[in-house]
Amino acid sequence: MTADYEDYESLKGVYLEDSYVMDIVEGPDFLRFTIEAVLTPDNPRYSPPKPGEQYCYVDSTLTFEGVSKSTWDKRNFRKYKDASGEEDYGNIDSLLTLDDGYRVEGDWGSVRIWSNEPPRLRPLTPDNTNAR
Repeated sequence: MTADYEDYESLKGVYLEDSYVMDIVEGPDFLRFTIEAVLTPDNPRYSPPKPGEQYCYVDSTLTFEGVSKSTWDKRNFRKYKDASGEEDYGNIDSLLTLDDGYRVEGDWGSVRIWSNEPPRLRPLTPDNTNAR
């Protein structure tokens, strides 16, 4: 079974396909993506794009908690450099909901995550840089 990732409350008004993955951290019971999230006008934190930017970007964490297992089908932690010289791991091309977890894919790889908890997007703050 699959569902649209915007069905999750914290992902409403988020466009993952153009969001940039800056870091990926795995813990014993979580998997966290640090991303520059693209927010659409449907998101309460949306603001007009900054001059020279196409979207409203917000530094965020996309976290899967309650992870009992994760399996990488492929990994490609090669960084890409944009026109301004900033490096990232590419985008999140898809986030699919399965009966017992999720599949997340992008330029950085493909991972299967077993968890019954919904993914959570939170603004990146100094307090949650290294925490769940």
